[in-house]
Amino acid sequence: MRLRTVLATLTAGLAAATCLTAAGPANAQENHACSPSVSLQGFSDALDKTTYRGTFVGNLSALAQNPDGSLAALSDRSSLFGLDARTLAPTSVVPLADENGTALDRDGTRLVTSETEPSVRRYSRDGRILDCLPVPDALRVAPAGRAVSNGTFEGLTLLPGDRTLLASTEYALSGDSAGIVRFQTWKRTGGDHFRLAAQYAYPVDAGLGVPEVQATPDGRLLVLERGFTAGVGNTVRLYLADPRRATDTSGVGNLTGQSGVHLIGKTLLTDIVTCPTLGATAGQPQPNPLLDNIEGMVITGRSRGALRVLLVSDDNQNTAQTTRFYRLRIRTTP
Repeated sequence: MRLRTVLATLTAGLAAATCLTAAGPANAQENHACSPSVSLQGFSDALDKTTYRGTFVGNLSALAQNPDGSLAALSDRSSLFGLDARTLAPTSVVPLADENGTALDRDGTRLVTSETEPSVRRYSRDGRILDCLPVPDALRVAPAGRAVSNGTFEGLTLLPGDRTLLASTEYALSGDSAGIVRFQTWKRTGGDHFRLAAQYAYPVDAGLGVPEVQATPDGRLLVLERGFTAGVGNTVRLYLADPRRATDTSGVGNLTGQSGVHLIGKTLLTDIVTCPTLGATAGQPQPNPLLDNIEGMVITGRSRGALRVLLVSDDNQNTAQTTRFYRLRIRTTP
């Protein structure tokens, strides 16, 4: 099962996080271009195959930022780690009851997704389940719905204003075109409660899925697309997407390229394979040794008109994979 993390108070988090750096003196260089829009500021393998208070620090599949600038890293083994924003060193660990996802809302509770049911639940600060959000029948795992297990809600983010929650499915539903995944939204009805709202269709590259999505301050989305080919390695691409003119597909049974449905528009920011290696090594074949199973992403600040973004890879507790943090600087305007 996979865990996803989002932070509700995005604006506060952006203002608080300008101090973030990646650990590793040889890696913390500036302006290593991956593309005209993206540069790699550094990477860190410092947490790879480590433990904290007896808990394995790995299987990390989501990131969030607290209002004070510190970080939360979510393990898909139902553990939530607190991390120092500057050093990335663990500062706390909280087990989650029954589920494996978390997200920080404005009241300190966490919104949590599981891609196996799927579900979106609200957790208390100490890991207790408080509530469960409604899920459309079609997005449930077959035979109850049309989704595949481990292919539903992988990404989760709150849009600016904290009134709309968005979850991205990783793979297409049965009956939809293979290159189209669905993004489901919920509207806050007051307090901690959300109701089902619009749904949108996103065109994913052939052979890839969507492991993570993050809202930008202007209401667009950073979307990670990822895939793996045995003997070749990972493909990880970062897109800027705009759902604001897309068709609400919540009433569309099958998405097969029919006219009248406007998909979410997207623009490639970078393919991570084009980033400089900065001395990174890989434990298995990769087209660029910097690459691994990247799953988590969070916007951590702004600087000189660009977003500061932190990525993390899920090592699956596998000796051939690495828990690696990547620090990017991303321009979302020409």
